[in-house]
This record gives sequence, structure tokens and C-alpha cells, in this order.
Amino acid sequence: MTQSTSHLYALRAFSIAAQYNSFSQAAIILNVTPGAVSRHIRTLEEHFDCQLFARNGPKVSLTDAGNMLAGGLQQGFLQLEAACQQLRSHHHQLRVKAPSTLTMRWLLDAMVLFREQYSTPQVEISSIWMDIDSVDFAREPFDCAILLGNGQFGSATRSLLLFDEWLVPMCAPALLARARDSLQACELIHPSRDRRDWRRWLAGSALYPELSLAGGKIFDTLEQGMMAAIGGHGVTVGDLLLSQSALEQGLLAMPFPQAIKTGESYYLVWPGDSGRQNNIDKFAQFLLLNRPRYINKYTTK
Repeated sequence: MTQSTSHLYALRAFSIAAQYNSFSQAAIILNVTPGAVSRHIRTLEEHFDCQLFARNGPKVSLTDAGNMLAGGLQQGFLQLEAACQQLRSHHHQLRVKAPSTLTMRWLLDAMVLFREQYSTPQVEISSIWMDIDSVDFAREPFDCAILLGNGQFGSATRSLLLFDEWLVPMCAPALLARARDSLQACELIHPSRDRRDWRRWLAGSALYPELSLAGGKIFDTLEQGMMAAIGGHGVTVGDLLLSQSALEQGLLAMPFPQAIKTGESYYLVWPGDSGRQNNIDKFAQFLLLNRPRYINKYTTK
């Protein structure tokens, strides 16, 4: 049955005839003759070796077997229609997975400009916490993703480099002098549980080689660490490009100007066989033109 296209047509004809208890009404809906509908149903009755309709002249009514088949088919065809409708509705949609800090500190503002410039695609952003940025396009409902990594996201994917990650210590302006005088005396804020961001900055800057990373306040994201620092709760490590707005507004200050390149970068990633390549190309070009820019007054290495 599942391999026969003719049986699928017959099942569809039966389902509509069962809904209206009329071969002629089914014929009108399917744009075929009543005789064609009758032949489809005869085919099914021969296949199942049972009578699906009781015929009384021009009038027909479902038998018990017909009622049983009709109930199952109705749900099945509704699911097929829902799947087709979902595909049609997503034709001009782009579903994007992105890290929460990048979304809050750049992508939301960028999308305002995108909507002003383009009517399609409609970009749907899912801001998701990821300890290690990743995406599984076979199991997750996304068309593309913006991920922090080394550019290796699997052979079945394509990617576009957007901008590099640069880490630098940050604190509230009120703590700036204290942090410059003695970082050891300050409470450290760790944006990740493994404290990797502070380790990377210390290794790259060669400052405070004896600084202990034990203790301090631990969070899950750069965004949480930045908000804690803005509140005066210690010194965090933040992404230079994603923190520029907070720095320019005076919400955060940098006790040390050395920003360290971690070796990881933000990439737009998508399946190599994507059916929405035109939408992805438009989105990628926009992101390249509107990505965060470096400010030369900061020292980087």
C-alpha cells in the first residue's frame, strides 16, 4: 500500500466520499467524475477484501469497516496537510539559533535594521544557552546558527566567519582604580563554570601570573558576568566587541587595555544541502555588513 501511488489517490477519494457520504460530492472536490471515485473505492474494497460502502441506488453509507478506515485516514490526511502547510509557511522564514550573549549584545539590534531593509525572510531567533556552542540540524528545528568555535562544525555544514572573539577584564567604573591597583584584592566574576575565560586572558596577557582563580562568583554566560560587573559585584572577563556599547555608555570600564584573541570566532553555520540557501545568503551578507567593528583605541594581541 505505501508504495502504490494509485492506492494513495484511492484513499484520498474514499476519505472525501466518507466525509460527505457522497461519491458525486467527492468527485466535485477532486475535480474528477463520479465514476472515477467509484472505481477508486472498488479498488480499495478489492484490496481489503471487504465492503466499505453500502450502496442503495444513488445513496451510499459507510459500513463498519468503512467507518474504521475513514477514522484513521482523516487523522492521517490532516497530518499530511499540516506538514505541507508548515513547509509553505516557512518558505519565507529563517530560523536561527544563537548564543544568548551575542543575541542580547548585538543580534537583536541588528535584526531591527534587517527588518527595515528586507521584508523577507522573516528571521526567527532562538536565543539558547550553550556551554559549548553546537547545532544538530538533523534534530534541531533551525535553518542556520551563529556559533562560537574554531570553524570546524562538521563536514555536512558550511560556515562564514563573522568576527573574532577578544577577551578583556571589565568592571563598574567605581571599581576601576581598585582593580588597577590590585586585581588580587578584587572579587573575580567567572562567566563560565570552568573559569576558562579568565585563564585565557591571563595566559595571553602575561599579567598577574600568580593570580588565583579559585573562589569568586560563577555564572553561565558572558551576559550574566557583565550584568554582575555592571552592578559592582566584581571584575569579569567580557568579549570586547560584544561589550562595546556598555563601555561607550560608561556602564563598564576596562582596568587593563590588553584584549586577548582567544583563537575562536563567531561563525554563521548552515547545512550544506539547505533548501533555504537564498534566504541564508541574504542573511549572511547582511551580517557581514553589520557585524561588530573593532575600536582602535584598545590594545589587542
